[in-house]
Amino acid sequence: MGERKRIMRGSSKSMIASGSLSRSTRPRRKWLRRLSVFVAICAAALLIWCLSIYIMIVRFDGVPKGGKPLPSDVGIVLGARLWNDEPSPGLKERLDLALKLYRNGTFHDLIVTGGLDAGGATVTEAEGMRDYLLAQGVPEQSIVMDSLSRSTYENLIFAQDIMDSRDWHTAVIVTHSYHGSRAADIARKVGFDPVQVSVTDSKVLNMAFHESREVLAYTKWLLMKPFL
Repeated sequence: MGERKRIMRGSSKSMIASGSLSRSTRPRRKWLRRLSVFVAICAAALLIWCLSIYIMIVRFDGVPKGGKPLPSDVGIVLGARLWNDEPSPGLKERLDLALKLYRNGTFHDLIVTGGLDAGGATVTEAEGMRDYLLAQGVPEQSIVMDSLSRSTYENLIFAQDIMDSRDWHTAVIVTHSYHGSRAADIARKVGFDPVQVSVTDSKVLNMAFHESREVLAYTKWLLMKPFL
């Protein structure tokens, strides 16, 4: 009889302990479920954001949309990396588009933009671009350099300063298709009027890499934009 009572008391204590443990784990499980839902919502929001930016990037085909830019005072070629102090194949694509517009009379002067690259360059992007244009027959007096800028925003701000100093009022911005939407948005922000962006598709760049990087660059720009 005594042994049976001891067994019953032990069983009761075990059940009480088990119940207490169950109650103590419930808040933790509830918190973990809420955290999982929050993480899933954040991941979905990030995916939607990146997809919307990507769609803007790949659908952009110039301003005016898909059309020929209006005759303007100057063309602005946005900078990119040099290879061995010469324009990279990708940068040559931008310059070749600028040359086409220059030769068909869309503008008669060019601003080339970009400072000194990291990684051992001995000339600025602007200098490398100028040398390429000179070799293609563009007169030196038709080329103005911005050799200080280090970003698309600075490219356009410093180009504006040059335009003001020369009493130029209208411009065509020249870049790649993947870069055009952000360039157009920056141009609107800093006061270009009208905004004109001529773009070229690339046959030499790794577009998966550049478009993915542009999603990040566009996101950074949109976060900075309200404070500029």
